[in-house]
Amino acid sequence: MRQAIQNLEESKIREVANAGMGRSDVLAFWFGESDEVTPDFIRQAAIDSLQSGETFYSHNLGLPELRQAVASYMSAHHAPIGMERIAITSGGVNALMLAVQMLVDAGDEVVAVTPVWPNLTAQPAIMGAQLRCVSLKPVTSGSDKGAWALDLDALLAAITSRTKLLIINAPNNPTGWTLTRDEQQAIVEHCRRTGTWILSDEVYERLYYEPTANGCAPSFLDVTTPDDRLVVVHSFSKSFLMTGWRLGWLVMPAAMTHDMGKLIEFNTSCASVFTQRAGVVALQRTLEVTPRVVAHLKACRDTLVPLLQALPRVEVAAAKGGMYAFFKLAGHDDSLVTAKRLVVEAGLGLAPGNAFAPEAQGWLRWCFASKDPQRLVEGVERLKKWAII
Repeated sequence: MRQAIQNLEESKIREVANAGMGRSDVLAFWFGESDEVTPDFIRQAAIDSLQSGETFYSHNLGLPELRQAVASYMSAHHAPIGMERIAITSGGVNALMLAVQMLVDAGDEVVAVTPVWPNLTAQPAIMGAQLRCVSLKPVTSGSDKGAWALDLDALLAAITSRTKLLIINAPNNPTGWTLTRDEQQAIVEHCRRTGTWILSDEVYERLYYEPTANGCAPSFLDVTTPDDRLVVVHSFSKSFLMTGWRLGWLVMPAAMTHDMGKLIEFNTSCASVFTQRAGVVALQRTLEVTPRVVAHLKACRDTLVPLLQALPRVEVAAAKGGMYAFFKLAGHDDSLVTAKRLVVEAGLGLAPGNAFAPEAQGWLRWCFASKDPQRLVEGVERLKKWAII
C-alpha cells in the first residue's frame, strides 16, 4: 500500500459514534446532518425516475437539465454563471476530491485553513502534496469570546509562488467562522499575484444567519471573474436535507470543465440519474425547502447556544453560519476522551474538536440541526449533570 494511505488517520468522529451507535439512550449530535428526512416531493421525483426506468448512465458532467438548473440557481444568488462552468458530482466530498485530483501533483504545496472537516486536509495528503495549515484563532475576550477568527496577514504570508492550492471552508465546519467580503478580496488579489488556485468549500453558503441581500454567506464567486483560478464546491446535503443522496456540484472556469468530465469518468462515471432528477426538483422548489431549513436551524442555534453559555466553564459563541456550536469545556482538555466519556456516562454524542485539527484540542462540536429543539434542551441538561459530577 502507498504510505500516504497508511498514514491517514481514521475519523475520530466515527470513533466516538461507533461507541454509541445502537444505544437508544444516546442523544446523538455527532454527525453533520439534520435528523429531518428529505421532503417528500424530492423523494417522489427519484421514485418517479426509477419507475420510468431511468437506471442507466448519464453524461459524465451530469444531466443537462440539472446543470442548467444549478446554473440558474447559482445565478440567482451571484453573478450570472453558465452551465458550461458546472459539473454534477456524487456528493460534495466527491467534488472536493475531484478538484484536488485535477489540480494537485505529488510534492505540490497546499495551504489549508484549519480547524476544518478532516476530509479537506486528507485529500491533498492522499495526492502526496505538502500540506501547510494556517489556524484560525479563538477569540478570548469581548462580545465574540468563543468565536474563531482569521489572522489574514498570517494566511497571506503562508501563500507564496510555491503554493499550488489554497483550501478554505467558509462558513466553516466546525467553528462557524465566515469570511468577510474584504478578506475574500484580499485573498483573491494575493492568489492572483502568486498564481495560486483557490478551492472554496461553500456547502454551508445558504446556512447563514446574518442579514444579506442575496440570502447567502459571502462567496468567492462575488469577487472573482469567470476565468480566475477558483473552484467552488456545493452540495445538496445541508440546505436541501439530502445528506444520504450523495449529490453535489462544482463551479469552475469553463476551460476546465471538459477535462473535469474525463476525471469524473475515471472516478464514478456519473451521478445516478434518479438522484439527479431529485436534484432538479429540489432546485425548482427551493423556496419550499431552504428558507424553512435556515429559519429552523437559526431557532435551534438560538435555543442551544444561550443554554451552553449559561453553564459554568463553557466558552462558546453563536456561529454566523453552518449548523454547529463549537465550545470549550474548561478542565476537559482531551476532546476525544471527553467525547467518549459523554457517550458512556451521559448518553450524549458530540464530535471531538481534535478531529478537525490539533489546535482544536479541548473543544467539542455539537450539531444543532435537530427536528425537535427539545432534544437540544435535554442534551444540555445531560451535559450539565455530567459536568457537575
